[in-house]
Amino acid sequence: MEEENKETYKDAVEKLRAIVEDIEKGELDVDILSEKVKEASRLIKLCKEKLFKADEEVKKILEELDS
Repeated sequence: MEEENKETYKDAVEKLRAIVEDIEKGELDVDILSEKVKEASRLIKLCKEKLFKADEEVKKILEELDS
């Protein structure tokens, strides 16, 4: 889990784009496809967590500015 936190949002999105590109080519072995889908799932979860955290931080800052 610690390794995931070091991964930036930008890095995760770039990896997701590469996975999508590989899948769209349609040349992946089933075993490799399965691994790519698992990795994509992990990256999507990471991106969602980072977006949620950023959203919460922005809301907190805006609330502080209003007070």
